[in-house]
Amino acid sequence: MQDILDALGSAFKSLFHPKMLVLTLWPMLLALLFWGGLFWWFWDSWVGDLTQLSQGYGVEDQLAHWGFAWVAHWFVSLLLISLMLPAIYVTSLLFTAVFAMPMMLNFVAARDYPELEKKYGGTFIGSIWSAVVAVSVFLILWVVTLPLWLIPFGAFVVPTLLSAYLNQRLFAYDSLTDHASAEEYAEIKVRAQGRMFGMGGLLGFVHYIPVLNFFTPIYIGLAFIHLSLAELRKLRVGA
Repeated sequence: MQDILDALGSAFKSLFHPKMLVLTLWPMLLALLFWGGLFWWFWDSWVGDLTQLSQGYGVEDQLAHWGFAWVAHWFVSLLLISLMLPAIYVTSLLFTAVFAMPMMLNFVAARDYPELEKKYGGTFIGSIWSAVVAVSVFLILWVVTLPLWLIPFGAFVVPTLLSAYLNQRLFAYDSLTDHASAEEYAEIKVRAQGRMFGMGGLLGFVHYIPVLNFFTPIYIGLAFIHLSLAELRKLRVGA
């Protein structure tokens, strides 16, 4: 737990450097503009298609039969909004991972881990593959687990767990791609996976807090960089 707290604290300090503040808002703003525009343009069409689909399968009638009449009445709109949230979240994280992560990694490594030799165990193809798998699994699980949102506290617990998976899968590889060898990355993945998942869950929960969620994509990236590079330093010192 101390490693997680140290990484979160170090990331908080890094976040307020002018170079990082410049990056803070644009991933979320770009994602909001992108998906907001799509939903504004295609909302009526998507509502009509989903309404026909839900009526064809009797979804609304079944929800009303289970005592969720209000959910049945707003089912299509709630479904679209519930799909929009992960779309914005994932897109902002992807913008951060693809465009901002290299700059963030160089910044943190130069300031806080200058002694770490770069062994370039990761590849660009590996980074893309990791992102594709992470996003695909996340979106599939998000859709499959939507009924669990109706369970008390399910709307908080389920997205947080899914975000924990996405965050650690999306950022752990990119955090070590320059500095760790392939063997070092594999060892760190085994010994620190629990801590990365736990930190991903904490950061995933923060992402759903209004206002703060504008800062979380960059902050998540910084936190994983600090946790990963600190773990790599301990690994090499131990070796």
